[in-house]
Amino acid sequence: MAKRFVDLSISIEAGLPSDPPMMIPKIDYVTHEMGAEQMKMFFPGIDTKDLPGGLGWAVEEITLYTHSGTHLDAPYHYHPTMDKGQRALTIDEIPLEWCFSDGVVLDFRHKNDGEAISVEDVEKELERIKYDIKPLDIVLVRTGADAAWGTDQYLVKGAGMSRESTLYLTEKGVKVVGIDAWSWDRPLPYQAADFQQNGDAKVIWEAHFAGIDIGYCHMEKMANLAAIGQPHGFEVCCFPVKIKGASAGWTRPVAIVPA
Repeated sequence: MAKRFVDLSISIEAGLPSDPPMMIPKIDYVTHEMGAEQMKMFFPGIDTKDLPGGLGWAVEEITLYTHSGTHLDAPYHYHPTMDKGQRALTIDEIPLEWCFSDGVVLDFRHKNDGEAISVEDVEKELERIKYDIKPLDIVLVRTGADAAWGTDQYLVKGAGMSRESTLYLTEKGVKVVGIDAWSWDRPLPYQAADFQQNGDAKVIWEAHFAGIDIGYCHMEKMANLAAIGQPHGFEVCCFPVKIKGASAGWTRPVAIVPA
């Protein structure tokens, strides 16, 4: 059967204001000309004229967080424990079978920036697309926030999941989810404003902290969900980079769609 592959990731780029200042990636590019000079250190006696076109290798030095670019958060990111007191899994411990399974897209672009996606919202969307969640489905949430990627507005765009709607999915056996926004939760400034107004700390990072009860992973900063072209009937592959003891790992999620 013919298949179509859809890239659901963003590129890691230097200098974009779509992360808090401390998290913006930095990339130093070593050009082919610079690489030729480096090669002289490894091959004594070589001259640039000995290299093809007088050019050497190109490499990059990158400074970034494990949560830069499209990434998969491990349960350890949310808390040291999961599943009612068990040690939380780090990204190098995530079962690979969690990361390659049937995919489902839930469309919440009609929700306002900063709004919470409720259980009722999820149920209505599943009814609309005529789908029942099953264990290990990879559920992708579309908010439209990815349209603002590359700008500082990205940090405040899109709706976000609530504690209850997250648990609604994980109680059905879902282990990996994803969103096309900066965070699986509502944008941080909206949470902060609610806390300042009501003094209720339960609004802070509530969807992340749902992982304390039931361990799960979520992808953040996804993109291109529209290109999948269907709400289900496709697979998602999203294996993370294996970083010892880390709270997240970069991933390049791909939707595999029957052509």
